Amino acid sequence: MENGKTEASAEPEGLRDVFHTDCAARQVLDHVTSRWGVWVLIRLGERPLRFYELRDRIEGISEKMLSQTLRNLVQDDLVWRTVEPTAPPTVTYGLTPSGTGLGERLAALLDWIESTFDESGEAAEPSSVADAVSAVGA
Repeated sequence: MENGKTEASAEPEGLRDVFHTDCAARQVLDHVTSRWGVWVLIRLGERPLRFYELRDRIEGISEKMLSQTLRNLVQDDLVWRTVEPTAPPTVTYGLTPSGTGLGERLAALLDWIESTFDESGEAAEPSSVADAVSAVGA
């Protein structure tokens, strides 16, 4: 046993342990991969939108879930929020530089899914995990 770790539990050096509940990366990943996080990030990748525009462009999302999702993504510094002092206030959301990078990767993943699977969810053609990895990493 070295530094309080057994050999079986030792992780390679430099690897974040996202399997621990207190890992910050795990919390961000949970927010991004929540039911609506991916859709909000992809939609905001097109252009900044007001709250109601965003709600109307993501079919099926409730105002409550959109508010919660946006709050989490703003907290994670993936989405910015501006409030214009009008009556009523106008609130606009857009992607931060980190959110833009992530949104591009999510859009590439969505493109890969759409090109790989048909409308029934069946694989349209044989593909490999390497194809998915290269599409997301592009």
